Amino acid sequence: MQTPAATLIAQSLATPLGEMCLVRSAGAVVALSFDGCGPHVRRYLERRFPPGALTFDEGDSEPARRISAYFAGDLAAIDSIQTDPRGTAFQQQVWALLRAIPAGEVVSYSTLAERLGNPQATRAVGAANGQNPIAIIHPCHRVIGASLQLTGYAGGLHRKRWLLDHERAHSRLSPSGPLFA
Repeated sequence: MQTPAATLIAQSLATPLGEMCLVRSAGAVVALSFDGCGPHVRRYLERRFPPGALTFDEGDSEPARRISAYFAGDLAAIDSIQTDPRGTAFQQQVWALLRAIPAGEVVSYSTLAERLGNPQATRAVGAANGQNPIAIIHPCHRVIGASLQLTGYAGGLHRKRWLLDHERAHSRLSPSGPLFA
């Protein structure tokens, strides 16, 4: 699933939830992970990009500024960040749906499956959600279980809870206060 030569530029971002790794190529974010630039991100990049394409640059970038603004309370700052996640056609559909979930709201995996026109695809939606390479911008943290419980999150449930509470506190769509006790 590799593509022709690409230059990948990685940088570390300090966030209230710890260090994140931002990877961009040709002006688009291709990965954003709480795993830092560790094994999870590297495996994803190795499967989808040519070897040796990754360089590190700790300079400032527009996506980094927008992500910082998001953490400062400007939830819409990340909406216009261009992304280029690499995955199957189904994964691409799921990840596109994630971007349509407004900040401050949550949906269930089954709701996403219904929006895809395939209510039986709940588990497949969950699997695609779990493979999302671009945290926060493709807000997989906004997806919860049908029982309205927090369920798995690659960045850890404590981060998922924090992100949902952060968005709720700064969103015009929802009242402030914690969503999950």
